[in-house]
Amino acid sequence: MKLDPRTKFYMILIVSAVVMLSATTPFLWGLKIAMTLIPIILLIIEKKYTSAFGFAFLYIAALVLTFAFLSEESTGLFKSLLIGYSGIVVQFLPCFITAWYVIRTTKIDEFMSAMQKMKVPDGIAISLAVVMRFFPTIKEEYASISDAMKMRGIALGGGNAAKMIEYRMIPLLFSCVNIGDELSAAAITRGLGGKVKRTSVAELRLRLVDWLLITAFTAVAVIFVVYKYFL
Repeated sequence: MKLDPRTKFYMILIVSAVVMLSATTPFLWGLKIAMTLIPIILLIIEKKYTSAFGFAFLYIAALVLTFAFLSEESTGLFKSLLIGYSGIVVQFLPCFITAWYVIRTTKIDEFMSAMQKMKVPDGIAISLAVVMRFFPTIKEEYASISDAMKMRGIALGGGNAAKMIEYRMIPLLFSCVNIGDELSAAAITRGLGGKVKRTSVAELRLRLVDWLLITAFTAVAVIFVVYKYFL
């Protein structure tokens, strides 16, 4: 299911706004959970099964800890840590899931085309485009460094934390610098930031599924605010 990048950005905006509000009733919790399930379902549709089921398991585990086993009156260091963990995960994971879905399913040319249609300044659009490519590239680079260390018989630094930093983190830091320079150079080479209006082969338009998602997220946000503050 191909969504317009503008729909994805709107999803991030609404989810970020709603999760910052506290849920005080089962109905409000139901709205939050339903909103969180939408990007997970979209990840499954995009065949990102590992990410989808990993996020679902983490979110469900946090909900179980929040509602089933823990309470505000719980005492003890371990229970306090669990309360803090579950609260942070339940509060912020929906934003992370939605942002991860957007990053994993949005191509850079579609992203830049959407930025132009929304009249976003090139400086902001180019910076966001570089960031979107930066983190997936860092993940691939770290996997390559790990494979290289395993081939040399170095696993977790042989139990030595200093070697772990030396053999893995230092190469990764240098790779981060090089990747940032390469992405910036690639953006300039493709004409991003030029004075002439940039064209794109990606033709974006809001389809029926986009309008349905926009309507659904807007309705959830309005119902949440009205029910919380006016009812």
